[in-house]
Order: sequence, then structure tokens, then C-alpha cells
Amino acid sequence: MSDMNPTADAPRSPGRPRSVRADEAIVEATLDLLAEGSTIEALSIEAIAARAGVGKATIYRRWPGKDALLLDALRRLKGVVPQPAGHSVRDDLVLLVGAVGHNIDPRAERIMPCLVPEVNRSPDHFQLYQNIIEPRRKIMREVLRRGVATGELRADLDIEVAMALLTGPMLVQRLLRWHPELDDRLLPERVVDGVLDGLRTR
Repeated sequence: MSDMNPTADAPRSPGRPRSVRADEAIVEATLDLLAEGSTIEALSIEAIAARAGVGKATIYRRWPGKDALLLDALRRLKGVVPQPAGHSVRDDLVLLVGAVGHNIDPRAERIMPCLVPEVNRSPDHFQLYQNIIEPRRKIMREVLRRGVATGELRADLDIEVAMALLTGPMLVQRLLRWHPELDDRLLPERVVDGVLDGLRTR
């Protein structure tokens, strides 16, 4: 999956500044190619460089290979991980659940569903996906653990199953548009309230 790095052993010029504009162009080119239908497997450093208008060496000075570049590009696509306020377990979960499958970049609607079969086919692609979503899972895990510690949630709560119950409905609705009549604006609250009914201390 990864391209070989022809400059891995080449020393980097100590006084050469890194161009933010080039970084942006490379990441944008990567996302554009994915949105236009290129698979992760078919995507090449050569194609990205050509679209971005830079040389391959420019890319390799910034990323060790295609996997690292893809990770940064897809993280950009997903946007900033929301940070809970920490006052209410319910409100924090509504914030986090509302971010599941929600992407400001319109290219995400074309890219993310196409990643699902590739993630299932390739262990490397599966690991790439895990690296993208684990920081989000970590934050939700911390909110649930806080709820257990404060007594708001059951002491015997299975944290990982609870996260699956909270995120699954949002992923299905937003990726597959499973039920067109569901109000997307209200769905995070409805999901959280429904799941919390079974998770709260009785």
C-alpha cells in the first residue's frame, strides 16, 4: 500500500523553510482525487504530486509515504475533534454523537462511504481508519468513564458496547441515509437519551 520513499536517506536542507501553501495543495489534491473516485490502493504519490503542482520530493520531505499523507488528509476531512465541556455526561455525549458522520467538507459524502469496502478488504486500510477514529473514541470513552465514576452511569457499564450503541445509529443514518424522514438535527439527542435510559444508575 505504501509508496517507497526515494529520499529516505537524503539529508534535509537545514535552512529550507516548509511551505504551508505546498502542504495545503498536497492535502487538497489528495482529497480531490479520492472524491473523484480514486481508490486508496490506486492513489499514487505521482498522481498527487501532479494534481498539486509539486514534485514527488516535495511530498516526501513532508510525509514518509502515502499512508502518512492519507492519515493527515482524512483527519482534515473529518475536522477538529469536539471537546466536551465536562459539566454534563448527557450534554457531552450529545456533542460527540452529533459529530459522528458529520463533515463540513462536502467531499466527505463521496469519500467516506467509498472507504468502507476498502477498510474491510485490507488490514492496512483498516489500521488507517482506526488511527483516524481512535482519538474520537478516546474522548467518548473518557466521558462514559466519568459518568461511571460520578455515579450517573451504572458501575457495571460496558464502555465499548455503550460507544457502539451511541455511534452506530448516527453512522448508519448519515452514511447510508437509512431513514430519510428522521430529523438529523434532533437525532443525536434522541439517540443519547434512548441509550442513556439503559445506562443510568437505577
